[in-house]
Amino acid sequence: MDNSTRIDPWASQQSTDYARIRDQFGLGSIDVSRIPNPSMLHRRGIVFAHRDLDVVLGCMKRSEPFGVLTGLMPSGKMHLGHSMVIDQVRWFQEQGADITVTVADLEALATRGTSLAKGRENAITEYVHNYAALGLDPDSTNIYFQSSRSAVQRLAFTLGKRTNLSEFESIYGFKGDTNLAHVQAPLIQAGDIIHPQLEEFGGLRPIVVPVGVDQDPHLRLTRGIAGKTHWFNVKPRKNGGITVALSVQDSNQEIFGVSPNGRVDRATRDDIFEKLKTSIAPMGYSDYIPNPKHGTLDIPGAKVADIAQVRMCVLSLERQLGGMGLMPPCSTYHRFAIGMTGDKMSSSRPETTIFMDDSIESMTKKVKKAHSGGQPTVEEHRMHGGDCSKDVAFQYLQFFFESDDAELTRIAREYESGRLLAGEIKQICIDRATEWLTDLSDKKDMWADRLDEFLAPDAL
Repeated sequence: MDNSTRIDPWASQQSTDYARIRDQFGLGSIDVSRIPNPSMLHRRGIVFAHRDLDVVLGCMKRSEPFGVLTGLMPSGKMHLGHSMVIDQVRWFQEQGADITVTVADLEALATRGTSLAKGRENAITEYVHNYAALGLDPDSTNIYFQSSRSAVQRLAFTLGKRTNLSEFESIYGFKGDTNLAHVQAPLIQAGDIIHPQLEEFGGLRPIVVPVGVDQDPHLRLTRGIAGKTHWFNVKPRKNGGITVALSVQDSNQEIFGVSPNGRVDRATRDDIFEKLKTSIAPMGYSDYIPNPKHGTLDIPGAKVADIAQVRMCVLSLERQLGGMGLMPPCSTYHRFAIGMTGDKMSSSRPETTIFMDDSIESMTKKVKKAHSGGQPTVEEHRMHGGDCSKDVAFQYLQFFFESDDAELTRIAREYESGRLLAGEIKQICIDRATEWLTDLSDKKDMWADRLDEFLAPDAL
């Protein structure tokens, strides 16, 4: 793969050819008309792609449970780029989701050398505090630490048996000199993403993970592993409808009636098919075409749109029979906000971003120095206008500070026509950012002594 579409969760630079990334990695496009109460990020195309978002939208429509998993790396300071994820998490929460937040303290230790004690301190004072101020509801938010949730580590070990180093080389580009702790980190992340479906953490339900597109390798790995655990595969039928097919594995051969010599016990297999039809009965289908010998059940009256609900039914049955019953995670992807200097935001380069605790004076200096889409002289700018796609101040209004779509459109029109100068659009950004940072600071003061409300019991 060439570097123009490189997807690397740990790289300092990423491709921003979003259309090509979407097509190359099989992501779906966001249809804003199908999203209830779309947020500013949806309306403006900042959240631009997804995997299986339809599954979650179906849950919203039917008022069925679903969850959100997000995470934080406790090794640096929280900046504006991080707030985009929390804006999305809050939107999902407002639509009925429960929220699980991973503090990736083990990954920070493995990949960045951050001690567990330092990671905990930074996570609570820097991230949890800002999450509270950004509007997450503690009643349906649970924040935990990788190092103290043994279920995640056990699950990561179990899931690790479903993958190998060749797959890691393909997805992440790992090589022979890759640190083994670095190799282990994606498996821990897979455990993070999957574990909210365990009975003690909420049970079987769809989990959506909102991320920047650089994190998609983790989602691809986790979805692939989850699929390999399935005892029943659900897929479209060639002649219409859907097919549920048994996936015979070492762990379920006896349950599915397969003897050591490969022969199928018909009574056992028939019993499985009766349980299968019973599990799907709530869907209301009137016609089934069972083929116990070949291990398939065709449902001619089903629609492709029903696959997620049918999968939930058979995953529940799988758990009753002793399987893991894991729903592949859903995900959404957002564009990267440009850094102040015109390249990527980075916590390690303060000049590239606005931090959540920046003073108004510091923020003002950064915006005034920010990369501009204006022309070299006032005369040229009046004649040719500014370029919003290159202007940091405009993009910060678009991504963070201007919630009114009509006002944003007006600013863009004035800037591109040349009536609004580069210095003037920077001042608009400064004014809006001042309001935003002041409001955030006030809300942080309100939550200062209540942060424990967001922590899961095993994080206290």
